[in-house]
Amino acid sequence: MKRDAFFDNAKFILIFFVVFGHVIQPITVESEMIATLYRFIYLFHMPAIILVSGFFAKGSSQPSYLFGLVRKLLIPYLIFQLIYTAYYDFLTNSGWDTPLFEPHWSLWFLLSLFSWHLLLIVFKRFSAKKGIALSVMIGLIIGYFDGIGHVYSLSRTFVFFPFFLSGYWLKKEQLFVVKRKSIRMISLAVISLALLLSYIMPDFQMGWLFGSASYQSLDAPTMGAFIRTGVYIVAFLLIFSLYAWVPRRQLLLTKFGQQTIYVYLLHGLFVQFFRERDLIQINSLLDFVVVIAISLALVLLLSSKPIFISFQPIIETKTTAWKQLSQKPS
Repeated sequence: MKRDAFFDNAKFILIFFVVFGHVIQPITVESEMIATLYRFIYLFHMPAIILVSGFFAKGSSQPSYLFGLVRKLLIPYLIFQLIYTAYYDFLTNSGWDTPLFEPHWSLWFLLSLFSWHLLLIVFKRFSAKKGIALSVMIGLIIGYFDGIGHVYSLSRTFVFFPFFLSGYWLKKEQLFVVKRKSIRMISLAVISLALLLSYIMPDFQMGWLFGSASYQSLDAPTMGAFIRTGVYIVAFLLIFSLYAWVPRRQLLLTKFGQQTIYVYLLHGLFVQFFRERDLIQINSLLDFVVVIAISLALVLLLSSKPIFISFQPIIETKTTAWKQLSQKPS
């Protein structure tokens, strides 16, 4: 498939929100403005990334394809699970020990992405409407099982699967309907309303947006499915409201959207250092601008060519970049 600047632009914007959200997380207890922004970001950023991932999924059951998923997802997961375990122990000197399949922090995405590809083999046999409806139903029901949670990323796998499956069935021409002027105007209203809700609901538990907790643990053992339905609706509306404003043309930063998995896996090394050393503070507008600049700098650094060349053997378990570099004339 020929690269489309729209998707690289979208991935760049979304990975910036991922990094920025993680950078500001410790400050949310000190500033209601930052907490509002944090809640708003988490309403849509991972669902939007997951939808794009589904758009490019093949749903193949060929052994070679499945082996490729193991190489691209499971092996990097195991490597980075060990890296982060050792890194946390180095930072805190607390003997941090985490079970192998209880994913550190953002590594849940690799486990869930692998599972979504497997689920797709079955769900693509249904029509789009039936499959998506069934995936939503499972995502709602799973919250009633208190034993399904963070381990193996099982809860998130089922909760976020509707976004992946929707992306799989989504056609490019359907997606670009959001570029119409009338829909863009509606999207501004949706974004404004979501920001307002994020502000007037300060007690809303973030666990609803993480997708890893049961309804019982979120203090909604009976009404949990209704709350999650609302979260689904808001997330889908925000996803397409964001995509309505993502540029379709090639930009200066477009190329940095091609290696977002490198940013996703590596930025935690910096963010955890910031947190342990309490380096990020926002006490003024200038501080806020600086934090944005730090987040942007991390995205640009970790999606750069030197990082790609250096970490490709670990992240993609390939050395094509090294080979190409060695073949260039000195």
